[in-house]
Order: sequence, then structure tokens, then C-alpha cells
Amino acid sequence: MKMKFHIPDFWMHWELNLNLIDMIKEHPEYFYDELEIASCFGCFAPALWNGGRAIAGFTSKEQITNTIKWFNERNVPIRFTFTNPTITEKDLKDRFCNRICKEAENGFNEIICNTQVLEDYIRENYPKYPLVSSTCKQLEDYDSLMREFEKGYKLVVLDYNWNNDFERLEKIPMEYRERCEILVNPYCMPHCPRRGEHYKVLGECQRKASTTPVASQKTTEEIMTGAREFKCPNSGFNFYQITGYSTFVGLDSIKRYMEMGFNNFKIEGRVIRKYNVLESYMYYMVKPEYRDMVRLEMLNMRPREPIVSPIQRRFGPQT
Repeated sequence: MKMKFHIPDFWMHWELNLNLIDMIKEHPEYFYDELEIASCFGCFAPALWNGGRAIAGFTSKEQITNTIKWFNERNVPIRFTFTNPTITEKDLKDRFCNRICKEAENGFNEIICNTQVLEDYIRENYPKYPLVSSTCKQLEDYDSLMREFEKGYKLVVLDYNWNNDFERLEKIPMEYRERCEILVNPYCMPHCPRRGEHYKVLGECQRKASTTPVASQKTTEEIMTGAREFKCPNSGFNFYQITGYSTFVGLDSIKRYMEMGFNNFKIEGRVIRKYNVLESYMYYMVKPEYRDMVRLEMLNMRPREPIVSPIQRRFGPQT
């Protein structure tokens, strides 16, 4: 059974992730056996449907086309994070979101869903996309989770509060376990009471960002108002500060999950600074004796493709 990782982000961390994928291919001996990059998730700015984190800026048609091409030619699907909880029916005709859906619809790339209205629209208009059920749904009870598996999703990303609760995880039928995706490094505190509210605030920020694709600094500050005023004590945490949480999945737990039949693991980090994302890759993927060398090599590497960086502004935790 392969150990499949779903990594962040094809827009914010495109350079880091292309380098990682290439290094795994060229030097598999540095990495744990049977490791696979199964998808790279994220979104192109300033997509209205994007959720979970808010991103502003502008991505050109050339950058969109090239990004899709470069990940797909490495046999890695991109996975759109279309999880904005504020989406309504009137938002379904958004031109930019529909354009990137058409551009990437090849039966290989994927979409993460949260709201029923958007999911229904995608199923009808872009039927080639495999759909993934989002952790943003916050499904903590067993019956709700079982109903998700009946809806035809390729994968269901578990709420992070299932993590390490092996008594409950054992109750998930064996035939569903390979369709579970485990968020291994959640930055949110366990059972955060404001998590849903935070997603809505970031969704409204994304709505503002979608109308100002090339924002001035003043406009950027205005877009950021809601996110800045939502005080989250975890916003400044680094990777090692979350390892003490009961919901953090350590390497020993990864092995236990694999033995149980779970083999899809998601690494958080879409708007987290590159060094924290890199450290999570070192921890989960690289054999200990090679970590220092691989870390330095990754920081020094330049991608083979001369991509022009998109204009980027990010909203959310800035760890």
C-alpha cells in the first residue's frame, strides 16, 4: 500500500512543490518507501469559490495553463479548494472560476467541495472532476461521516478531531478507509469553537478579493480587515508548536494508520510560510539521516520551468 500525501499549494508554493516532486523521482532513496504525492491542492487568485484560506492577487492565463501542465506532466493532479462557505446560487456564474474549471477539466484534476449548491453545479457542468468532501464540513459524528461515503466522493477528508481516536477510527468499515484522507498537522486547536465562524470570515475576505484582483496596498488592508480582526492565537504558530496537540499525527501514528488501511494524508500549509511547509515535508517524508541535506538542497533548488510568479497576497495564518 502506498503512503499518499496531498500537499499545499500549487499557487503559493508551486516552486517548493515542483522541486519536491522532482527530488522524490530523482532520489527516492532519501524518502520513505512507497511514498507518493497524490495531489497538490490550492486555488488560483482571486477565485471567489476558494475557501479555507483567503488569497488575493492576479493569476494570468499563461500562469494557469503552465501550472496545470507542470503538475500534471509529473503525474500529480491539482485540486481546487472550492470550499468558500458563503457561496450562493448567484455566485455560480463567476467568470474566473468557470474559466479555471474549464481549463483544468481533464478527468485527472480534482475539486474539494463544501457547499451543496456549488457541488451540484460542478457535478452538472464539469462532470469529469473527481470530487473530494472537505474537512471544512466539520463532520465529527459517525453517522454523518458514513453518509458522506455514500455520495460518490473520491475521498472524504476527515474532521481533524477524528485524529488519533483509534477506537472510533476502528469503527469505519474497511472498504471506506482508503477513501479517508487524514489531515495530519492541523494548526487549529482541538475542537476549536470558532472554526466555522473563521471559515465564514475568510470566505467574505475572498469575496472582496475576487473583485479586486490587483489590489493596492490600501485596498489590501481593507480586504484584510475581517481576517485581522478575527483574533486567532494559533496564527503565529510554527510546525513544531502544534506537535503537542492531541490531534497532531506523528510518524508512529502514520504507521498505525497504514496498518489499519488508511493511506491518504493531507499536509496543511496553503498560506503558511515556505519554511514551515518545508519542515513538515522533512518530518513526514524524508528519512532522518537525509533531512539536513534534503532541506538545504530544497532551499537551494530552482525549478526547471521559468514560470513568472503570480501577484500574490495571502490572508490567514502567517506562520
